[in-house]
Amino acid sequence: MSTQLLIYRSAVPVTGARHFDCSIEARQDYAFSSEVNSVPLMAVEFPLAASEYPIVFVASENEVLPAVILGLRDKQNLYLTETGSWDARYVPAFVRRYPFVFSKDEDRFLLCIDERFEGFNREGRGERLFDQEGKPTQYVENVLKFLQDYQAHFHRTQAFCAKLKELELLEPMQAQVSLGAGNQFSLSGFMAVDRAKLKALSGETLQALAQTDELELLYLHLNSMRIFDRLKDRLGRQQMKDTASATPDDEAEGRSAASPKRGRASEAAKEPADAPA
Repeated sequence: MSTQLLIYRSAVPVTGARHFDCSIEARQDYAFSSEVNSVPLMAVEFPLAASEYPIVFVASENEVLPAVILGLRDKQNLYLTETGSWDARYVPAFVRRYPFVFSKDEDRFLLCIDERFEGFNREGRGERLFDQEGKPTQYVENVLKFLQDYQAHFHRTQAFCAKLKELELLEPMQAQVSLGAGNQFSLSGFMAVDRAKLKALSGETLQALAQTDELELLYLHLNSMRIFDRLKDRLGRQQMKDTASATPDDEAEGRSAASPKRGRASEAAKEPADAPA
């Protein structure tokens, strides 16, 4: 399943002919991410993300990319509140760039926008995309700069992950989840750095990783694994809320469906970060 199809429901290229009278009203509503249980993460984001999310690595065709785990089940985002706000101090750039995204067209990138974003309008609310002369506004220029920076960091992240593959540091991993009362399941489909293999690297290799700050990134990733316990707590609290708000009829109908199922890190994290669909 494509991340972009999960998040971007109707991404089209931004053009003056189509969007001259369009505006974007800023919203702190992340409901568009409700069915994503993992999203790609750039290497530059590790220091801010490591204290909030488990950082893992997900295979995508011939490469590996970092991702943050947002939920322990398919189509589950435990960082999304009932009001649509984001319950963490740091929001991944992959999420923050919405409703905009780059689409690759041969040898160039096109700025695209999800026209089904709730803040997208033709009534002049928020920031206009084009001025009266039909030129992109400063708002659009700022969006382009953000996405260009994101793309540059994406390429650096690819190089970082290629080095991890070359050093054979990554191993498949499962997260075991126990919620009590016999409710147990596992989350699979991702990889983590093998501590033993990392320690076995030569001094020369470790020094090279340290000089490029990549060794720090590896330990940030390893330390972030403890956040899985917090995710279990989030899931437990969510289940308690669901149980408290359920009616007797709801409980009868949902009893069989309430058993946790084996999950996988979402296909979301496997998609190239530069394709809108």
